Amino acid sequence: MAVADAFGRTEMRTGRGNLVAVDGVSGVAVAAEARRVLKASGHDRGGISWWDASGLFDQLAVAEGQEEGVPSARTLLLLYAADLAFRLRWEIEPALAQRKTVVAAPYVDTAIAFGRAASLGGGWLSNLFQFAPRPSARHRVTTEPRSGATTHGFVEFASAQLAGRLLGMTRRQLMMRTRGRLAFATDRSKRRTA
Repeated sequence: MAVADAFGRTEMRTGRGNLVAVDGVSGVAVAAEARRVLKASGHDRGGISWWDASGLFDQLAVAEGQEEGVPSARTLLLLYAADLAFRLRWEIEPALAQRKTVVAAPYVDTAIAFGRAASLGGGWLSNLFQFAPRPSARHRVTTEPRSGATTHGFVEFASAQLAGRLLGMTRRQLMMRTRGRLAFATDRSKRRTA
């Protein structure tokens, strides 16, 4: 049976393992929730798939300050999609094939909310992430990122990259806009299932 989610993606329900998405703006809070969710999943744990498993963003951080310049929001999301494809191929799909529970922290909704906060079109974002399977469960972390927080999470990292360059927004303003977009997507998803 195909089911549409808040962003228009469809999910095919199968008898495979469980993919649990943990999305949010605070990287520290997302990590804590991912660990809690995995622990609660019981004996069929497949692990946690963390953002930047491919090392793309680590390489970007190493190159920071070089003459090539700072990437745009669109480039950061293209890199996130490439990293997610890596995570799906090497971490998530193998665990699901073994009927394990795997937690993706963060998953697609965080990236789409960031893209919308950065004024990118919803259609472009939906197309970019259409390859990603819909999770069997979602957890949204509403914790506000701490001021001066590290770049532990994707939104924190990407907001730090774009601070002052995107519509003149500060890092904090971009993170809070992303948080608002994520809350809106949650509300929209609840209305569709009601």
